[in-house]
Amino acid sequence: MDLSITTIDDYIKGYPKEVQKLLIQMRKTIQKAAPKAEEAIKYGIPTYVLEGNLVHFGGAKNHIGFYPGSSPINSFQKKLKGYKTSKGTIQFPLDQPLPLDLVTEIVKFRIKENLEKAALKKAK
Repeated sequence: MDLSITTIDDYIKGYPKEVQKLLIQMRKTIQKAAPKAEEAIKYGIPTYVLEGNLVHFGGAKNHIGFYPGSSPINSFQKKLKGYKTSKGTIQFPLDQPLPLDLVTEIVKFRIKENLEKAALKKAK
């Protein structure tokens, strides 16, 4: 983990041009789906925060990692067929176009989750 990286721009600059293009696509897609979310670097990767962590993404050797947490992985199982997933992670291979519509759906799902959780907390 490179602690000198403090912005998403710096993070993206550290990757080869082809990977940068995909990381920029992810960033723009998440920003558009979650315009009120704040950008941060957490756990050494780009993170979006809205009433808590919303989603994270990052570059890897053979894929773009998308980290929405475990509930979207369960809820979107059918749409995620063909992608490698684990508990809270989805891997999008570098040699395929990113499924930006799916990323948008998942981000909006996470916004709804976070806002509902925050409303419940405030109600207590």
